[in-house]
Amino acid sequence: MKGLTRSQVAKATNVNIETIRYYERRGLISEPPRSDVGYRMYPQEVIQDIEFIKRAQDLGFMLEEIKDLLAASNGDKEFHSEEMLEFASGKIEEIEKKIRDLNEMKFLLEGLVEKCPGSGVPKSQCPILKKLSEGEN
Repeated sequence: MKGLTRSQVAKATNVNIETIRYYERRGLISEPPRSDVGYRMYPQEVIQDIEFIKRAQDLGFMLEEIKDLLAASNGDKEFHSEEMLEFASGKIEEIEKKIRDLNEMKFLLEGLVEKCPGSGVPKSQCPILKKLSEGEN
């Protein structure tokens, strides 16, 4: 039986062996057949699938979304270009919201840092700790 062992796939894709197991459990990649001596033997295509998963994660897609994208990419699920456009546009909106939220958090922290007198101040007078523990500005 030809194929790649889990460690060979991990090395080729630069992911941890546990990541491959996790992808199997989540249904992102299929559990491969076993060799006569019990080794899982992955097809060469699993490398492209794992690289696809990693690129999609880098773009902010969640694993369930990636599962659908993989199914469409592999021809297991029919996706029309309009659906893909809507899907990607929705992801852009999510990312933009995260950026707004992060900018708001940054603005709040910058304000607290400006109020911070620095060293030599008791904990009770630290504006950062006060904001976190009491909700004061």
